[in-house]
Amino acid sequence: MSDRALPGNASPGISRRGFIARTSSILGAVTLSGHLAPAEAQAAAGAAAAPIESGAHVPALIIGTGYGGSVAALRLAQAGVDVQMIEMGMDWVTPGSDGKVFPKVTSPDYRSFWLRTRTKAPLSNFLGFPIDKDVPKYTGILDAEDFAGITVYQGRGVGGGSLVNGGMAVTPKRANFQAVLPSVDADEMYNTYYPRANAGLGVGMIDPAWFETAACYQFSRVGRKHAQRSGFAWTFVPDVYDWDYMEQEAAGTVPKSALDGEILYGNNHGKKSLVQTYLAQARATGKVSISALHKVTTVTPTTGGGYTVGIDQLNTTGDTVATKTVTADRVFFAAGSVGTSKLLVKLKATGALPDLNSEVGKGWGDNGNVMCGRANHMWDPTGKLQATIPCSGIDNWDAGGAFAEVAPLPTGIETYASFYLSITKNPNRAEFSWNAATGKADLSWQTAWKQPSIDMAKTIFDKINAKEGTIYRTDLFGGNKIWNDTLTYHPLGGAVLNKATDNYGRLHGYTGLYVIDGALIPGNTSVNPFVTITALAERNIEKIIATDL
Repeated sequence: MSDRALPGNASPGISRRGFIARTSSILGAVTLSGHLAPAEAQAAAGAAAAPIESGAHVPALIIGTGYGGSVAALRLAQAGVDVQMIEMGMDWVTPGSDGKVFPKVTSPDYRSFWLRTRTKAPLSNFLGFPIDKDVPKYTGILDAEDFAGITVYQGRGVGGGSLVNGGMAVTPKRANFQAVLPSVDADEMYNTYYPRANAGLGVGMIDPAWFETAACYQFSRVGRKHAQRSGFAWTFVPDVYDWDYMEQEAAGTVPKSALDGEILYGNNHGKKSLVQTYLAQARATGKVSISALHKVTTVTPTTGGGYTVGIDQLNTTGDTVATKTVTADRVFFAAGSVGTSKLLVKLKATGALPDLNSEVGKGWGDNGNVMCGRANHMWDPTGKLQATIPCSGIDNWDAGGAFAEVAPLPTGIETYASFYLSITKNPNRAEFSWNAATGKADLSWQTAWKQPSIDMAKTIFDKINAKEGTIYRTDLFGGNKIWNDTLTYHPLGGAVLNKATDNYGRLHGYTGLYVIDGALIPGNTSVNPFVTITALAERNIEKIIATDL
């Protein structure tokens, strides 16, 4: 069975047959020449050039190696521009003592968290008992960054968030797009840039026939039954996992990843992260270098044009082992919504870039994320073996403002639990500001602002519980809580398109400074956001290359 690629205007409402029938048309729009297998991509990464030296000059410097930065790097390189990418996290290519690069969800260790001495799992309890544990401080792959009212989960390493997410690659329904990016032409996004992004990311769909019999998706079939019995639309959701590989995992013919509890702290096989797609293609040009364990601390204009960039080189316990100063003709901020926003408000407040406008730091949202679990009856087991890759969702966006991912709970035992991550139409937006006393950026988000998200998610799960005669689980998040309302996986905003920047990500007040990541999107995408981040980056970098270079 061939890889099942998806068209760019795929949405949770499209039919399964529609996805598959249009596969051939999107493959004709592929602008990347294929994807490297994980082992090949790791080998290419291992052969990467030495990190940037102090005093170097580069035509284009990209801060971050996530979705927006990876798109920018590839397209700039294809246009003949030499690119240096600066990544705060590690280049994840070296196996640990267990022979694997990434640990399992159920066995977190030093590799799992970014500079924490104790894990902070999104699901913090099981059967009422805490499951977090002490770990050595290390530049691990998942950052649980704490602000006053919310913890933001982010990927740390070459590939950014693509290393640690579930790979759910969803294009928003076109009817919802105007609310997501009001200044962007929907026609060009759905005709050109969403297809380009889906092709470049290697998006595909689970085989519906295999789904019906796969033991590892019993949890998703139970989720479908409960949703449909309560009158909700249930839909398959595309993903960047290699579905052919997963079928081979189930058959026992390849090393297991999704069927061996790997996801939150990385996948050793099967998943097409940016390392296998955009970044592999970018590195193959010979014009892109990546400096891992490097952190940009300042960006200032240079007399005569361009920018001076200050960089700290880190070791694996987070200490600064060297400071470097380089110059760049152009700088692209692609450190993720939080990283870009924090850096920009610092640069404005400290006088490094005083002409940034007052919109910098504003318009930040959590994509309406809340989590909950339900306790099913004994006749609705969800399965001892659960694939870590979600493949379906419940759509109540139009009527109730919520889209719920039917999520796995890969504990290795039968739990009789259904678990969900909801994306909701939460209207609240926060602002980053520079705190001179602490030398850090603060975020104004308040935990109470999650209440609209809870109310919207309840439009789905209260109804399902009433229909099924079931209850919410209260043993998953500590403190007898039903809702995990203190986190987000989907930070968005902080340097909003057409406000902090022009309509293509050029920062107001400066020539040659760009934002090209999720910071451009004002707080919500109605679905998992990385396809929209990628498509917007494709749109913006095409314009920048055509007009600015």
